[in-house]
Amino acid sequence: MITSPAWRGGRYHVLGLARSGLAAVAALKAAGAEVTAWDAHEAARGAVPPGVTLADPLTLDLTGWAGVVASPGIPVNTHAITAHAARTATPLIGDIELFAQARAQLPPHRVVGITGTNGKSTTTALIHHLLAQAGVPALLGGNIGLPILGQTPLPAGGVYVLELSSFQIDLTHSLDCDVAVLTNITPDHLDRYPDFAAYAAAKERLFAMQGDGRTAVIAADDPQTRAIAARLPRATVVHAGDAAAIGDQSRWPALAGPHNAQNVAVAVAAVRALGLDDAAIARGLASYPGLPHRMERVAERDGVLFVNDSKATNPASTAPALAAYPRIRWILGGLAKTPDLDACAPHFGHVRHAYTIGAAGPGYAQILAPHMPVRECGTLADAVRQAARDAEPGDVVLLSPACASFDQFRDFEARGAAFRAAVEALK
Repeated sequence: MITSPAWRGGRYHVLGLARSGLAAVAALKAAGAEVTAWDAHEAARGAVPPGVTLADPLTLDLTGWAGVVASPGIPVNTHAITAHAARTATPLIGDIELFAQARAQLPPHRVVGITGTNGKSTTTALIHHLLAQAGVPALLGGNIGLPILGQTPLPAGGVYVLELSSFQIDLTHSLDCDVAVLTNITPDHLDRYPDFAAYAAAKERLFAMQGDGRTAVIAADDPQTRAIAARLPRATVVHAGDAAAIGDQSRWPALAGPHNAQNVAVAVAAVRALGLDDAAIARGLASYPGLPHRMERVAERDGVLFVNDSKATNPASTAPALAAYPRIRWILGGLAKTPDLDACAPHFGHVRHAYTIGAAGPGYAQILAPHMPVRECGTLADAVRQAARDAEPGDVVLLSPACASFDQFRDFEARGAAFRAAVEALK
């Protein structure tokens, strides 16, 4: 794990005991810190190792404490811990800030930080893949689901590749990325920010933490990213269309669609800044396998491709998937985040037939009926069977739900796994 002698003897409270919180507890304990922890869920508290005191931080006098390490899932905009820590000037930080504090003791290395509304995970995984395929020691961490503190430090010359949500950036104060990347900014998380401008400003803070001589890579394809790029004279500005100059997108089967063209453009600019040559980049793009549940090619049967895009939990994230294929059997529905499908409408012409599921199914069927044939299937398994039965060679059966999963599944991963199982069960 990654630790720092700077934490030795300090008193820390870890609030939120999911993966990153438990990794922070372990790292702080290993460094010789005094650790108290809490989670609102009793089952999560049960995972805390011996030697860690369990206590609600709101009941503690935090005077003189080194910090409260909050999970990014804690709504610090409304949670009482923010004011409670402020009363004693106790720093409110996250595990990424602990990593930033530990960097001085690590072997010489570089850090790439990737943020944005959409495309963060794919871009992060792609950068990591390009580096690893070129023989550069690299580690994935952050919002992609791999707590960075729980990993073995890299040898000298390694690169830490961190996906960073706005929530993680809010809890970070000293992360000086050698390369900072911004994919795009569209309205999101407005329950955590007073307005869209505040959300965009949270993303921009990643660049404010960079020192002189660092690299900023910005995909300036929307008004917010263009404005940020204009404020950063050192920025390397890229556009989705730049991917065409890198190569033929059809040679990168796991990177289909205009959104992935943008991901490729920023990833390539980032690894070029780290010293990769174009030959190594071309090999890495061709061999990139993709991420589960993000335009994942699950199977091909009798000329029909089955694609799992379960991570697309709102219409804006589904729209690029619809743009990626010309003949689609579209499975959508679940727990709607918006009552409309306006973001998807420009690509309705690519859909041969829609199959709706879940709570949003009836309403979405009404929206789509004037534009395409629609079948209300209710369940994902039935939708896969119906779509497979109707499909012809050259069609793509696409699960891109434009909805959250919680009406029928635990999370989008469980929904994607159910899609794969349904495809495997086809006769």
